[in-house]
Amino acid sequence: MTPKNAICLWFDGDAQEAAEFYARTFPDSAVTAVHLAPGDYPSGKAGDVITVQFTVMGIPCLGLNGGPMFKHSEAFSFQVATDDQAETDRYWRAIIDNGGEASVCGWCRDKWGVSWQITPRVLTEAIASPDRAAAKRAFEAMMQMDKIDIAAIEAAFRG
Repeated sequence: MTPKNAICLWFDGDAQEAAEFYARTFPDSAVTAVHLAPGDYPSGKAGDVITVQFTVMGIPCLGLNGGPMFKHSEAFSFQVATDDQAETDRYWRAIIDNGGEASVCGWCRDKWGVSWQITPRVLTEAIASPDRAAAKRAFEAMMQMDKIDIAAIEAAFRG
């Protein structure tokens, strides 16, 4: 059954490859349906994969093979809350090592241009702390990082 609401991500012919990567990489993720175009369209032919239904960590998504007209940007990202450094490293490496690229402050971009925030819960909690001086120290430490280093965030928070 098609969900009432889903995130639609535009791809240039490689929605199925992206969806299969997400399904292999993240828990509670799967490719649930692949639909072929019933006729020719501006970026493809009848029989090409036109849409892919999938979930990313339980979030319903639709990959649309719409062609080269639109590109992903940081205006949309998946934020993945991690529990420890091993989980943070695992997701970061999976994205980077599969043709992606590092950015700053826990952000990276996969090979299809989709942005990801690999965000340890420790960081989120530190920045939201009512101890604003400690929150500022943690925030300033994060601003110097690419991949988030939990030990460094905790040390900055403690002062």
